[in-house]
Amino acid sequence: MRLSAFITANTNRIVDEWEQFAETLTPAADTLNRTQLRDHAHSILLAAARDMNTRQTASEQVAKAKGEGFEKNPTLDQAAASHGELRHTVGFDLVQMTAEFRHLRACVIRLWVNSLASPDLAYFQDMIRFNEAIDEALAESTAAYAEQVNRSRDIFLAILGHDLRAPLQAVNMSSEMLLRKARLDSDGLSLVGNIKNGARHMGAMVNDLLEFVRSRLGSSLPIEPKPMNLAQAAQAAIDEACAGRPDCHPALHIHGDTQGQWDRGRIDQLLQNLIGNALQHGWNSHAVTLTLEGTADTVVLNMHNYGTPIPQAALGSVFDPLVRSATEELGNTSTSLGLGLFIVKEVVQAHRGTIEVASTETEGTTFTVVLPRKF
Repeated sequence: MRLSAFITANTNRIVDEWEQFAETLTPAADTLNRTQLRDHAHSILLAAARDMNTRQTASEQVAKAKGEGFEKNPTLDQAAASHGELRHTVGFDLVQMTAEFRHLRACVIRLWVNSLASPDLAYFQDMIRFNEAIDEALAESTAAYAEQVNRSRDIFLAILGHDLRAPLQAVNMSSEMLLRKARLDSDGLSLVGNIKNGARHMGAMVNDLLEFVRSRLGSSLPIEPKPMNLAQAAQAAIDEACAGRPDCHPALHIHGDTQGQWDRGRIDQLLQNLIGNALQHGWNSHAVTLTLEGTADTVVLNMHNYGTPIPQAALGSVFDPLVRSATEELGNTSTSLGLGLFIVKEVVQAHRGTIEVASTETEGTTFTVVLPRKF
């Protein structure tokens, strides 16, 4: 009997073994009933059998082995994806879920081989086609499972970022009340200043975290463009970044008209992250420089600092989320989650602008942002 026919005729027997194996995947399986343990196994097997019966050329088989260039089986993919999502929901880990497919493959081949009276060359082709179908199902199931993992993580981060705002606000209000009502000596004022600076950094990190989660959950950054002056926003961002830091002296150079229509809150995020990044990674012996240059239709922003250059291999990933610099990975303290430059890129794209970075030991590091004057 050909393998596809064997699967169709023995589906219930195979699914029974699937169920028995799934029962061993504890602790998640402890709370599942028979229907939940069997899940989409029946649909996956029948879809695999149908897939094996479709014609396939040699070139299509090679492409399919590489996971590309072939028409997928919608029924198989849908069943496998649903299985991955549900296994994540009930608490299976990824290793347990993939083990189900490993067991299914071995079970089908074992039962089929034991049923054969004599081998036939066509049977080897059947095994290849069955393995292809299971691999496709496993890939779809794993992808769906991973998507659910990412979504659960992002929702957790969103809740965490939201809930951190209340205690952070309490810290800010308490420090303000101390400054207003308590008589503090110079040491006390310094300590309160440290609290305020720490709370400000924490607030920036929480905001970055929430913006990251918003983008991950499929929502682009909302903006409300209004007339504003980029030079005024830049000076305010420098003043805020240098509050309580006497050694902080970024230079601001302005050339031409810096008026435009942008979202002031988002532009503040962009400037604070770029300035904070330059101050963090720039050498103290060299000034950080922010240059604004107005052209006919755009305003060009250049954020420059001298410091350890970004490796050329890393330039393509500096705007990716949760990417940290090499010095941070070595254990240096940081007030960054690795989201600052990601937020900068999101703000720029929301305003239909562009951002680039260049970094060498001799020329330093320069982030160049081009913002259209009108949205």
